[in-house]
Amino acid sequence: MARSNTTTVRLARRARIILLAAAGLDNQSIARQWNTGRVQVGRWRQRYAEGELSAIERDFPRGGRKPSADHQRIIELTTQTTPGNATRWSTRSMAEVVGVSPSTVLRAWRAHGLKPHRIETFQVSRDPQFVEKLEDIVGLYLNPPEHALVLCCDEKSQVQALDRTQPGLPLKQGRAATMTHDYKRHGTTTLFAALNTLDGSVISRCESRHRHVEWLKFLKQIDRETPKHKDLHVICDNYATHKHAKVKDWLEKHPRFHMHFTPTSASWLNMVERFFRDLTTDRLRRGVFHSVPDLIAAIESYVASHNENPKAFIWTAKAKDILEKVIRANKRLSSKQNGAQH
Repeated sequence: MARSNTTTVRLARRARIILLAAAGLDNQSIARQWNTGRVQVGRWRQRYAEGELSAIERDFPRGGRKPSADHQRIIELTTQTTPGNATRWSTRSMAEVVGVSPSTVLRAWRAHGLKPHRIETFQVSRDPQFVEKLEDIVGLYLNPPEHALVLCCDEKSQVQALDRTQPGLPLKQGRAATMTHDYKRHGTTTLFAALNTLDGSVISRCESRHRHVEWLKFLKQIDRETPKHKDLHVICDNYATHKHAKVKDWLEKHPRFHMHFTPTSASWLNMVERFFRDLTTDRLRRGVFHSVPDLIAAIESYVASHNENPKAFIWTAKAKDILEKVIRANKRLSSKQNGAQH
């Protein structure tokens, strides 16, 4: 420890004091050699004699004025109450109630990992067949069938062709890129997409509407653009057009299509949603489109670029782990509801 290049200077000095003491030097000689106080040398010798190595590796708590703020009360008020005229506490409103400074409230929140200004949304599925559908779909992700393709399909409807009323300024040093808050609407399109879980490639199609007619066109496109000798396991949600009578008739005539429906309120089980998020973030959210054809061209260009070097999204969560989280969530929600009723 005394010769280490990674330990702190303070700890290395303490180690040298103990080594010199073991060599037979007295406190005065050690203090003179290291240009330190004799009392300090005696203190570290005594601590080592009482607690060995662990006693010199840490400092004792220092004295001083104890903090006046009651962090426990701040935490209780934050987690168990809301202010009378707002839905959440701010540092200033909490500071006024507790009688401390806003920076003290902020330190208490940070120490306990609280962020009252943030809120996360959730949706617990109430599908009576949730377990069966969950195990079915996760099983396709983790253990896909041989000689078959697993395709995650969905529609991204009402994609708007938004045009800004004024041109923005480009990014430069010291200033972010700018964009007007108002916009012009030039129409919408619906993107149909099928994500191949094997390699991450995407089959896509843009339509003006998303009825069963357009869904059938997309299924026929999938049929044309996939190897004929492979079965297709198609994962999609419970949208009515996916279960239309004409769609069912067509599927009966094409037995290589095997449909798997996600539980209600569980679109997160469909991996194509991950592709939709990337499309929105990378191409649509800050895009400027002067017409619907301009928007469709941008989407098709993005899909083509994605397919040049596709990367598969890796599903890691097991059905058992997901089910345990859902069960815990249902229990907590049930206890909240029962408490509210009482």
